[in-house]
Amino acid sequence: MKNYQAVGIGNAVVDVICRSDDAFLAQMGIDKGVMQLIDAERGEALYAAMDNRVQMAGGSVANTMAGLGALGLSTGFIGRVRDDELGRAYADDLARVGTDFVNTPVAQGELPTSRCMIFVSPDGERSMNTYLGISTELGAADVPDAIVVGADLLLLEGYLFDKPKGKAALAAAAEACRNAGGMAGISLSDPFCVDRHRSDFRSLIRGLDYVIGNEHEWSSLYETEDLDSALAQAAAKTGLVVCTRSGADVIIMRGDRRVDVPVARISPVDTTGAGDQFAAGFLYGLTTGKSLAVAGRMGCIAAAEVISHYGARPEADVKALFAAEGLI
Repeated sequence: MKNYQAVGIGNAVVDVICRSDDAFLAQMGIDKGVMQLIDAERGEALYAAMDNRVQMAGGSVANTMAGLGALGLSTGFIGRVRDDELGRAYADDLARVGTDFVNTPVAQGELPTSRCMIFVSPDGERSMNTYLGISTELGAADVPDAIVVGADLLLLEGYLFDKPKGKAALAAAAEACRNAGGMAGISLSDPFCVDRHRSDFRSLIRGLDYVIGNEHEWSSLYETEDLDSALAQAAAKTGLVVCTRSGADVIIMRGDRRVDVPVARISPVDTTGAGDQFAAGFLYGLTTGKSLAVAGRMGCIAAAEVISHYGARPEADVKALFAAEGLI
């Protein structure tokens, strides 16, 4: 099997986007400006009702792998899709942006491919309806040992902790990668996900090289509003702690050492993918041997690029942006 510089394991979710006015939202019973979880029947009905839809491979860690691929790293993504129209499109779309979708679509999967239907209103408001589908059924059989053992860097998605077999698969993959000399880490994904699995997350990060989360996720993990205390507790347990703070300085800690990375505030067009692309920029710096300060700055540049336009993937040459600041 092919060796990759970076491999991600996460939910494989097709993002399906169309423009819709408020009358359409009301007609379809869609709550404006929020994210709702929906069942398969509702998902099929909304998908069929979308005119001029545009779809692309999504999911948090998949977006990060696509960002790393755009920066020139060889990248692979491990996820679970069904052998249906959306599942095949997911694999093809990732390949087009330079990231290999490692898994063969499941021919007899009892659940359809996961999708998030995003309705964009004229005022820019995004109303999201997510059907989780087959991606949450990922287990150890979906994670090829040779892929994670051959990776220089492995990124796990916290959302997969919601099912025991996903949790077990992530822990085994991290151990295998590290035993082979690679770096393994996780994105905490969501404070509510952390709430649901706090003790398991605390246990997992003891065996990881890096953990990326925002201030709300770190506060949830250690059940405190004192962010400095939460990060200090984390730094005593795991190799590298990264905390993003929605426009405030990024905090990076390795043991007792702390680096604060300044963030230039900009007015976002669409914040979708900001955390995913921060991770891409930061991990690019980490993988290529940059200092923590430079890696953090790379993450900030990548995040700023993606929030300057619609969509969760970079449109500009982010590597050229790094060069313009003298980072490479």
